[in-house]
Amino acid sequence: MLLHIHPEDPQPRNIKTVVECLLDGGVIIYPTDTIYGMGCNIFNADAIARIARIKGMDAKKAQFSFICSDLSHISDYARSVDTPVFRMLKAALPGPYTFILQASKQVPKQLKTKKDTVGIRVPDNKICLEIVKQLGHPLMSTSLPMDGDVEYYTDPELMQEQFGNLVDIVIDGGPGHILSSTVIDCTQGVPVLVRAGAGEWEKLIG
Repeated sequence: MLLHIHPEDPQPRNIKTVVECLLDGGVIIYPTDTIYGMGCNIFNADAIARIARIKGMDAKKAQFSFICSDLSHISDYARSVDTPVFRMLKAALPGPYTFILQASKQVPKQLKTKKDTVGIRVPDNKICLEIVKQLGHPLMSTSLPMDGDVEYYTDPELMQEQFGNLVDIVIDGGPGHILSSTVIDCTQGVPVLVRAGAGEWEKLIG
């Protein structure tokens, strides 16, 4: 199902359709402030396993991230965020960054890495944030399977052609971006760049 949602003024009925799908164990493809992502309810083990199958990966080894609606969510799912790190998060979010933090006990075991960490995102995208707000908890997120063809992961209609039989909803929120999020590891006290992507990350980690 290809569902058009206005990027600046998301239609409440369409957001409701997406949230109901997620609560029923559905898998969606949705826009962020970087590339389009694939996501599901963090508390639905079957949906998480389904995404792992679509990507051809072991769910236990996969590094999924959480899409949160604001910083208050972060304190629920990450523990011991010290003041300098919190200041950096506050300055950077919403924005095109994934921050790796120590996972709290509220993170489902299936989504914790061996290092007991979790990747947290608050994208600067109204559709994405509205879905998470209405859902009431974070969205599990991963990138689309990449095959080197930029067009299919920036054009929602091509995503529908490619993945429409594997996911429940492909949201058309306009053309996607080409760059992934910048990933910064904050688990060691000093922020460490893991992957350079979108955003002016040099300002964050100096």
